[in-house]
Amino acid sequence: MPTLRLTQDDAADELLGRDPLALLLGMLFDQQFPMERAFSGPRLLADRMGVDTLTAADVAEADPEQLTAWFQGPPAIHRYPGSMAARAQAVCRLLVERYDGRAEALWTDAPDGATLLKRVGQLPGFGAQKAKIFVALLGKQYGVTPPGWREAAGEYGEEGSRRSVADITGPGSLAEVRQFKQAAKQAAKAAAGS
Repeated sequence: MPTLRLTQDDAADELLGRDPLALLLGMLFDQQFPMERAFSGPRLLADRMGVDTLTAADVAEADPEQLTAWFQGPPAIHRYPGSMAARAQAVCRLLVERYDGRAEALWTDAPDGATLLKRVGQLPGFGAQKAKIFVALLGKQYGVTPPGWREAAGEYGEEGSRRSVADITGPGSLAEVRQFKQAAKQAAKAAAGS
């Protein structure tokens, strides 16, 4: 079981380290929301559902109104609780249909990084960039390293990079990732303005 330090909250990080579905949902929630709060969301959801470990079947079969209420909190699991609850349910339904409800089945038998990237990219809410970041997170911190995983993750898979949640191992690296993201935003604004 990997020791993750993505949220800077021991209970949330512990769940991410032992529950592949929690890690996958944390990545799903990492959109227009602070990274550490996004990855803390699965712990909040598990607490509100009254479970120690999330299961795709439970989320897939939950009453949509109840699921939305759990996402609304307070505190809210995500900035957009209604749409993120629906997206989480769609991800879990896909996992039930294709992977026997097991998030780790996305990667346990992936023969190579390209296949892993393709599988992750087929999940609702996982575009090309998010899929690459998740492949990098799996490789760098979860021990999922099929041949070609770094190539599939692109620049997010580079050794020593500080680009994404895949590179966060504590408060110092969290600050470095934030600095990188701010610099990238400023460069994009400058390029758009010229």
